[in-house]
Parts: sequence; C-alpha cells; structure tokens
Amino acid sequence: MRFKHVFSIIGPVMVGPSSSHTAGAARIGRVSRQMLGCSPEEAVITLYGSFAETYSGHGTDLAIIGGLLDFDTDDARIPEAFAEAERLGMKYDIRVGTGIMPHPNFAEITVKGGGREATVQGASIGGGNIEIHSINGFDAGCTGNYPTLVIAHHDQVGVVAAITNTVSAAGLNIGFMNVARKARSGDAMTVIEGDRVPSGELVEALRRLTSIENVSIIDVR
Repeated sequence: MRFKHVFSIIGPVMVGPSSSHTAGAARIGRVSRQMLGCSPEEAVITLYGSFAETYSGHGTDLAIIGGLLDFDTDDARIPEAFAEAERLGMKYDIRVGTGIMPHPNFAEITVKGGGREATVQGASIGGGNIEIHSINGFDAGCTGNYPTLVIAHHDQVGVVAAITNTVSAAGLNIGFMNVARKARSGDAMTVIEGDRVPSGELVEALRRLTSIENVSIIDVR
C-alpha cells in the first residue's frame, strides 16, 4: 500500500490498542450493521489469520461487537461492548476460522435482525483502513473511505446504465464502481463510492428503478 499520509501509519482517533486489530475491526462491524439496515439481533463472527490468533489480547472481538452496536473507533464504550450487547439483547457467537484468506486480518460477519440477514467479509489492512471483499456473496472491493452505495438488483440489460444515469443526475461524482453477478440474468450487485453521502432523494430514485431490489449506504469514515 502506498504511503499517503501519517494516519496511514498511526491510524485514526481510536480506542486502542491497535489500529489494525481494533479500529479496523470496529469499522468492519459498522459496515455489517449498515448492510443489515438495523440493530442486529444475532451475529456470527468468524475470525481468520492474525485476527483469530490474537483477537482477545488486542480487543478485536470487543471492537467488532462495538461496531455492530454502531460505536465509532473512538467510542469509549468499546471496552464494555460485550456488556452493552447483552443489555440490548444482541446474541453473538465468535468463532475461529481455518483456511487461507486474502489478508491476515480477516473477518466474516453474518448478522440477522428485523427479518433480514447480511454477510460481510472484510480485512483490516493497517492504520484503521479496511477493505470489504464481499457483501452477501458478491465481490465488493470498497474501502469504507468514501460514502458508498450498495445496490442489489437483477442482471438485466440497461439496469447499470439506469443506475449511473440516476447517480449522475443527482450530481454525485463516482470515484469507484464495481458490478458483480452470480449468474447471467440472475442476481447482481453494484457498489459505488462517491464524493459525498448520497441524499435520501437519490436513494429513493434508485429504489424506484426497474429491477432494483435494495439500496444501502455504507458510511464509516
């Protein structure tokens, strides 16, 4: 990763001890909550690599639970995240996974609540930065450094063009875009990082498009 600024090394303002094992982990937890769209009732957290080996000592487990409770990286409640989750009735199961993943600090989080379910796979790559590798089984490739639209839709001719035209008409500049599908003419997902938080009007306009199933916003900056 190219050096960009001092915060790439020391990380964000945070509850420690580690920008990669704590701050990044909290952000992955927040992404999972935002993809669910509500406070989770249940969570299964599977840790891999360095996360799996050191999560207790570095507070990775506390940070992910804190993120699921929508705690930011500097929230003083992170050390008490287990107790807060219990108070709110959120059930969670922390597991150690096996196998080779794309990054040593890797987690898969499946959350349920409000009759919905979401699964996020993400890595903490240092300095509090993250990479979201997949969302609900689709390749994502987003970073969490910019406000992000996640649009679930059918794979049909003209859908992606309609999405980009709607985003452009709303005056939102696209910095990154990824389109993934599971099968031809099947389910698909478009991920768009923009220069600002999408407005409620834009989200509603996207939801009204033909073949759109769901629109979510990730904002964990």
